[in-house]
Amino acid sequence: MNTLFVFGLGYSAGFFARQAAEKGWRVMGTMRNPVEMDGVEVFPFDGTRHFEDFAGRLENVTHVLHSIPPHKETGDCVYNLQRKHFARLKHLKWMGYLSTTGVYGNYDGETVFEDSPRHPSSARSIARKEAEDAWLGSGLPVHIFRLAGIYGPGRSLFDQIRKGRARAIDKPGHVFSRIHRDDIAGALWASIEKPNSKASYNLCDDEPIEPVKVLAEACRIMGAEMPPVQSFEEASQTMSAMAKTFWLDNKKVDNSCLKNELGYQLKYPGYKEGLNAIWAEEQEK
Repeated sequence: MNTLFVFGLGYSAGFFARQAAEKGWRVMGTMRNPVEMDGVEVFPFDGTRHFEDFAGRLENVTHVLHSIPPHKETGDCVYNLQRKHFARLKHLKWMGYLSTTGVYGNYDGETVFEDSPRHPSSARSIARKEAEDAWLGSGLPVHIFRLAGIYGPGRSLFDQIRKGRARAIDKPGHVFSRIHRDDIAGALWASIEKPNSKASYNLCDDEPIEPVKVLAEACRIMGAEMPPVQSFEEASQTMSAMAKTFWLDNKKVDNSCLKNELGYQLKYPGYKEGLNAIWAEEQEK
């Protein structure tokens, strides 16, 4: 039986775990504060102490997905605490590490590919790069997935608009890529079907675009009023330090490896398709 273990059952990894359970896989995973998940055995893991009886619980694991972000100062908790125990997983065939396109840093609007030099701009992205390098050098069947901005049901601009948190920030020529939750899962399944140890894949849609245009489309779909548009210079005066880091980098992200090497076709190749699908799903509830 295929057995999946997920470090960090968050938004994207949790969705993938539920899909695996529906396929008849045995699925286990961790949460900082465990809650019940249908078809998933959940264990506590806060990243500060060893996962209890790691090798015993994971003895028959065939696939591992790691989605816990590294700490900007102490690094990757799974690598630091559990790395040596992975050698005892005799049935491990595939491991996925969810990273971020932030590892590339700023390219002034130019396109980045999986083999582009990584020169991250923020401490968080530097920690991501270091975690990637550590896992790639581990000797395990690791596959790196560099995710763009994640969105999907329950985590979209519609939610921000409803809560009054959406900000229309105008910075002409500064684009971001994004990836729908369903396409993240689809890409992971494609990799499992066609494993290639130490490969890296950019997970993003085909349409890098200025965020204010995406917000305008979300407001149009909802029939909501567009928030007042602010220049980036004006908006940055009230941004948190973390929020500002998202605007450090300007790049287009190429996803050709996802399509050509894995043969995966995006379910939502652009933000309009993704937003309309989320809206349609919300209206059915």
